[in-house]
Amino acid sequence: MQKKPSDSAGRLADMIKKAIADCELSTSEYDEIMQIANEDQHIDNQEQKMLSQLQSLLANGTVKRVKG
Repeated sequence: MQKKPSDSAGRLADMIKKAIADCELSTSEYDEIMQIANEDQHIDNQEQKMLSQLQSLLANGTVKRVKG
């Protein structure tokens, strides 16, 4: 039985998609992403996959960290 994604998963996806589209991620956006991911004290599988994808894009330079 597959668990229903958490309510925060949609907002998290939107934030990550925006960062990918912009090719940048500000410090405040990163903090907001982490806050959304942790707000229900549980990071579900869908959220984990999105966070991993974002981390990979940051690591390979596709998405750059910027001040802000």
